[in-house]
Amino acid sequence: MPGRFVYWMNVSLDLRIEQDDGENGGGSWMRIGESLHREFNARAGRMTLMVQGRKVFEIMEDFWPAARTDPSLPDFLREYGEIWTAMPKVLLSRTRTSAGHNTSVLGEDAIGRLATLRAESDGEIGVGGATVATQLLNAGLLDELLLFTHPVVLGRGRSLFDDLNRPVECDLLEQQSFEAGVTMHRYAVRPVPVAAELRRTT
Repeated sequence: MPGRFVYWMNVSLDLRIEQDDGENGGGSWMRIGESLHREFNARAGRMTLMVQGRKVFEIMEDFWPAARTDPSLPDFLREYGEIWTAMPKVLLSRTRTSAGHNTSVLGEDAIGRLATLRAESDGEIGVGGATVATQLLNAGLLDELLLFTHPVVLGRGRSLFDDLNRPVECDLLEQQSFEAGVTMHRYAVRPVPVAAELRRTT
């Protein structure tokens, strides 16, 4: 069975992933407590690979490797630092040619190469970044959405996806509630029927 691309993201009720540039994945609107972060750790630890766009990767790169050994941080943050740093990762970037922390870089024909990677992999492959997720979804390669929804309407900012080339239907696989009103919903992305895809491309 091939691997599964899972787009994992914190979102607002209006499906924004950041309100302003420079939030770096840590906007004050997010309500991430200990139990929620331990859930992040458990799910990340079960993944076999992470695929991240340059912006997401560089946010993570700037914090998590150093967090592993920072005594001022709680244990669950140090644990996530260990998970992220050790996890095999793929960085999608046309401007970087190298990266540390167990990371390979894909530049040209990234989506085609990710299709091969998915076919040759097992288990869950985490996807970070709206641009990457949109490209995978438009190519029919995104398998699941893992959304942690925070109870706030931002009204502006970066959306969960860029423009899509078709409507996308999903099936709810799992849901869970956490402190401060945060909910998790995991969806399977329905494959595009062959007939519908033929109509769209002809």
